[in-house]
Amino acid sequence: MSTAHSERAHAYLSASGSKRWLSCPPSAKLEQEFPESTSDFAREGTCAHELSELYLQRYLELINKATFTRRHNKFKKDNAEFYSQEMEDYVQVYVDFVIERINAARAASSDAVILLEQRLDFSEWVPKGFGTGDVVIISDNIMEIIDLKYGKGVPVSAEDNSQMRMYALGAINQFGVLYEFDRVQMTIVQPRLDSISTDEISTDDLLFWADDFVKPRADMAIAGEGEFAAGEHCRFCRARFTCRARADANLEMAKLEFQKPDLLSFDEIGEVLAKAEELQKWAKDVQGYALDQAENHGVKFPGWKLVEGRSNRKYTDEQLVAQALLAEGYEEEKIYSKSLYGISAMEKAIGKKVFVEVLKDLVIKPVGKPTLVPESDKRPELNSTESAIADFS
Repeated sequence: MSTAHSERAHAYLSASGSKRWLSCPPSAKLEQEFPESTSDFAREGTCAHELSELYLQRYLELINKATFTRRHNKFKKDNAEFYSQEMEDYVQVYVDFVIERINAARAASSDAVILLEQRLDFSEWVPKGFGTGDVVIISDNIMEIIDLKYGKGVPVSAEDNSQMRMYALGAINQFGVLYEFDRVQMTIVQPRLDSISTDEISTDDLLFWADDFVKPRADMAIAGEGEFAAGEHCRFCRARFTCRARADANLEMAKLEFQKPDLLSFDEIGEVLAKAEELQKWAKDVQGYALDQAENHGVKFPGWKLVEGRSNRKYTDEQLVAQALLAEGYEEEKIYSKSLYGISAMEKAIGKKVFVEVLKDLVIKPVGKPTLVPESDKRPELNSTESAIADFS
């Protein structure tokens, strides 16, 4: 297997963080004042990438069956915290898609090139910029880049995705002289959200974007110059907790200058809805940061104090509790309750494939509770023609 995903270096201006530093160039320098951190979600994603790479290496005959079995067994042992049949099932969705694209490329071009976990250097436009493309496929006139996103919290679209475009620039930089292609196709696979998103751009348009937009903003980011700008890109910024530009933007949101009459108009309510979600995110980030500073670093915030939160009673040892009650003559039916696993837990316990085969007629998905979302959301509007077509389908 190639260099372990968790041990790979990260660029100062990374592809994965490009949406952030392209939108807010000075944030890259500001972030250096805060330590990098990881999470169980990130480590789980790393495991899924390593597992998918192993399966694709076997398919491409880069390793033999014995080596695959040995590495697969070692992988399960080393990653017991995250490995499950559920991960196998979801990774297989991604692997199957990649194999489909590999076969299509080979059918179109006998000398198609397939690269796994390829380091891609886009430093021609971004100083010291590089990243790792999960899969790069080059065939006649087209290059395709495929990326696995294992998370299930945030849907990610390939459309105008700067991370995928950075990878494409790196591939053009490294392979453009050796192979002829005038189009780039970029695909993000999110198996846990049942989502496959694809975007396509001509190499000429991509290079124009790189020269005209990326390079000047990357130069500003390296120098710590440019204007701070708050927005959705703040979500994973390490400075998001105390960034003054974000605070100013959110506090400005709260200063809604409503005019008479005394009741809010529908237009004003729409404005509140648009601002409320971002205000909530910012407030939650600030609260989390303040708690961490107070609890782990002894910081005292004026007007606030650290106290013991409310808690619920719990048994010190459930087995000893049961033994004590049984000794008093209580029957098991009185002290034990039995219930099925929830759907997610059951799917994880028996595996997605078995779950679908055995329980497909015993699981329903009720109509979701109506919720208000921005008009940019791709779901069809209720009581609309699009909604009716979706229901009919």
